[in-house]
Amino acid sequence: MSHMLQFALTSAEAEVGAPAADRLISGTPEFRTWNLEEAPGGLYAGVWESTPGKWLIVYDEWEYFHILTGRSIVTEEGGEAVHLGAGDSMVLRPGFKGTWEVVETTRKEYVIRV
Repeated sequence: MSHMLQFALTSAEAEVGAPAADRLISGTPEFRTWNLEEAPGGLYAGVWESTPGKWLIVYDEWEYFHILTGRSIVTEEGGEAVHLGAGDSMVLRPGFKGTWEVVETTRKEYVIRV
C-alpha cells in the first residue's frame, strides 16, 4: 500500500445524497461525494459537490476543506456570514452549528477527522 493519496475522481464512484429533510431551509440541493480515503480511527478525505440550496449543519468532527469551484456562504449560529469561492479554505471545528448555502454549484476537497 502506498503512503500517498492522489485526489483522482476516477478512483471512486460518486455517492449521491441531499440534506436531511428536517435540515433543509431552501432549494433542492443534491450532493455528490467521492470518498477517496477512509482510514482507521475516523479519517476521511475526498471531494464533495453540491447544487444550490441552503441547510442547517452541525459538526461533531473536524473538517478542513478547500473550495475548488463555485460560491457558498457558511454562517455560524449567531455569527457573520463567510462568503467562500474558488481558492478559499476553512476549518470547521467540533461544536460548529450554522448554515451552509450553496449560491453557485460548489465543489470542495475535504479532510475530516472524527
